[in-house]
Amino acid sequence: MMRYKLHRILFLLIAVTLILNPAFFPVYGEEFDVDAKSAILMDASTGKILYEKNIHDKLPPASVTKIMTMLLAMEALETKKISLEDKVIISERASKMGGSQLYLEPNEEKTVEELMKGIALASANDGCVAIAEHVSGTEEMFVKRMNERAKELGMNDTQFMNTNGLPQDGHYTSAYDIAVMSKELLKYPKIHDWLTIWMSNIKVGLPNKRQTTIELVNTNKLIRTYPGAHGIKTGFTSEARYCLSASAVKNNLTLIAVILGSPTSDIRFAEAKKLLNYGFASFSAVPIVRKDEVIDELQVEKGKASTVKAVAKDHLNALVKKGEENSVEKEIILPKQIKAPFAAGEKIGEIIAKKDGQEIGRMDIITDVEVAPASLIDIFGKILNKVSKPTK
Repeated sequence: MMRYKLHRILFLLIAVTLILNPAFFPVYGEEFDVDAKSAILMDASTGKILYEKNIHDKLPPASVTKIMTMLLAMEALETKKISLEDKVIISERASKMGGSQLYLEPNEEKTVEELMKGIALASANDGCVAIAEHVSGTEEMFVKRMNERAKELGMNDTQFMNTNGLPQDGHYTSAYDIAVMSKELLKYPKIHDWLTIWMSNIKVGLPNKRQTTIELVNTNKLIRTYPGAHGIKTGFTSEARYCLSASAVKNNLTLIAVILGSPTSDIRFAEAKKLLNYGFASFSAVPIVRKDEVIDELQVEKGKASTVKAVAKDHLNALVKKGEENSVEKEIILPKQIKAPFAAGEKIGEIIAKKDGQEIGRMDIITDVEVAPASLIDIFGKILNKVSKPTK
C-alpha cells in the first residue's frame, strides 16, 4: 500500500513538473504540419513569413500562375495602357486553349473587364491568352514580361512558360514566390471586385451565331465559407495536384496562405483555413499610417507654391504578437522645409514603426503635388504680399 502511494506521489510530481515547464507545450506555428508539398503563411503588409514548409521548392503551380497574369493586367490598367472598356478580339490561338475556359469563339469581342472576371472566377485559360495578346501583342511577349516582373519582385524560384499554368516543361514557381506576387496583386482595390464574386453570368459566342449565357462560379470556395476571405486563386493539374493562394482580412490584418501539391481539393481548403486561423489567432496588425494620409505640411523654398503636403506613400501596419499592440511606437523623419523644384510623389522622408527600440516597419513619405521653381515675378509677388500684410 505504501509503495502504491509513493508511486502515485512520484507520478504527480513528474506531471506537475512537466506542466509547469513551458517547453511541455508545443508552439503551434512551429509544430503543426500542412498536408501539402509546400506551404507558406505571409503577412500581406510587411511580407513577414509566419509559417513555412519547403517554401523555395520549385513546383508546378497550375492555374495559380494566373496571379501574375492578373497582376500585369492590373499594372497595365494603372498606367492606362489599357482600359476596362477596351474591346478585345479573341484570336484563334486564345480560343483553342483547353482546360477551364469561357469557350470563346475566334473573332468574338469581349471587354477587358469581362475577361478579367472570367479569369478571376472561372480560371479562364482562353481569357488569359486574350488579355496577354491585348496587353503585349503576343502571348510570348507577355510571358517574357511575366518573367521580368518576377525578377523585379525577387521571385527567384520562378520561370513562367505560359500565361495560364497549363502543363509545360520548365514552368515552375514556389510557395514563397506565389505569396510575393499575391501580395503585389492585392494592392489593387479593383481586383477585389472580381476576386470576391461568388457567382456571375457571361454571354459568349458570336452575335451572328448562337450565343450562350454561361454561369461563372468562383473556384475559390473560401470566398463563400471563410469570413474575411477576399482572394485569390486555385489551381489543379495531375502533375501539380491541388494548389491555392488564399487571402483574408480581419481587424486590419491581411494574410496570404499558399498551398502547393495538396492531395485533394477539400484538403487544400482545409489546410489554408488552418494557416489563416493560426495567423489571426496569434498576430495583430497595428495601423501606423494610411495611404495618402497627411503627415505634415512643409514650407517650400524658392517654389511657386509656399507649402506642400507630406503624405504617406502607402498603408503601413506593424505586425506584432497578440497582446503586444501597445508596445508599438512610430518615428517620423522629415525636413522642416523642401527646396523646389520637385515632382509629385517625390520621397522627402520616412515613417518608422518600432517595437522595443527595434524597427518593424517603414514607409516613405512623399510630396502630394508637383511644385515648379519660382520665377522672379513669383518671388517679387511674395515679397509684395509680405510687405502689404498689416503688422500685429
